[in-house]
Parts: sequence; structure tokens; C-alpha cells
Amino acid sequence: MEEEILNSYSKLDSLNVSRETYFDFELLISMIVKKNKEINIISRKTVKNQVIRDRHIVDSAQIIDLIDLNSNTTTDLGTGGGMPGLIVAILLKNMKKDIMVQLYEKSHHKSIFLREVSRKLKLKTEIFEKNVFESKNLKTGTIMSRAFKPMPVVLDLVHKNFSNYKNLIFFMGKNGKEMFRKTLKDWDLEYTEKKSLSSENSFLLNIKKINKKIEKN
Repeated sequence: MEEEILNSYSKLDSLNVSRETYFDFELLISMIVKKNKEINIISRKTVKNQVIRDRHIVDSAQIIDLIDLNSNTTTDLGTGGGMPGLIVAILLKNMKKDIMVQLYEKSHHKSIFLREVSRKLKLKTEIFEKNVFESKNLKTGTIMSRAFKPMPVVLDLVHKNFSNYKNLIFFMGKNGKEMFRKTLKDWDLEYTEKKSLSSENSFLLNIKKINKKIEKN
């Protein structure tokens, strides 16, 4: 059974993830499956262990080599059921990195779940049960945005509400190329692209600098 679990995460082999991390992932999955019977942590269509591993765990974990490890914090703008924030927190714990993962989530019930997982897995997290759009002058290392808001909305949020950050990671889905192309009409971005490990049609954007283009009359 142990080898079966390890093999199910083979897509992460290139990231040198520890065995302890995989078992933390499995504990998280069991908590998601249990809680999902009460509230929608994830879509009920995807509440199967291997689907959760591929669609949520692997997809979230693949950004670990883009996280700024020299900062004290990293921030998940709208974590929902904890993806990618909890996954990154698990990885950082097992890497022995003393970095606080800040999780923004408006839902009271999901915030309770995030705290339960953090306690059980001894994660270094700070859960903000609030709308991140209402927070100003924010400072952090890496900002993460996965299935939160459309890219232009997130760029505007970061541009206006964060006074300091190192980089911004976007998870871009199958329609991401078109969205990105349209976004570049209004924004100057210093970025790199990375192919997704979890989906053939998806990719990651690692953005270092953002500037809004001046509208011409």
C-alpha cells in the first residue's frame, strides 16, 4: 500500500518530495473526503482519492520550486479548501522552512476546516476569515492565485493592495492562453511560463513585476 501511494505521486518525482510529505498529503485527503460530506470543500464529482491527488495535490505542489524561500510569509489569495495554501504549508514543513503561509478565505465553515487541518498536521499557517480585497498595504513573499478570480482582477488587487511582494504565481487552465493574451493588452508583466505537471492543457505563470499600461485617449 505504501508503494502504491508513492507511485500515485510520481508526477512530483522531479521535485524531490519526501515520503513524510506524501503521507501528510494522504491525511489531508482523508480529512477532505470526510468534511466534504458536510460542506463542499471540493466539487463532489472529484471526491475520489486519485482524482484529488492529481487535480488538487499534484497541481498545487508543483509550484514549490517557484516559492520565494527567503521570505517570512507566502500568501494564498483565496484558498477555498486549502489549495494551494495547505499543500504548500505541508511541503514547507517537511522542508524545515520557517515560513508562515497566509490563507485568505471568506467562508466561515471552510476557515474552520483550514484551522483543523493546520492543527492536526502542525502547519505554520495564518487563516484570515475575510475578503482579501478589503485588506490594504499588504506585504509578503510569494502570492498564489489558483481558481480564485480572473487574472485581470487579481493583477489589479495585487497592484493596489500589496505594497511589497516577491512574485505572483498564477495557475492557468485550458483557456488560459486566450485570457493571458487579452490581459497583456492592459498590463506590462515580467514573467516566465512553466508547463503544468497535472494537465496537458494547463500552465503556470511566475510573475515578478506588474505595471498597468497607461490608457491612451
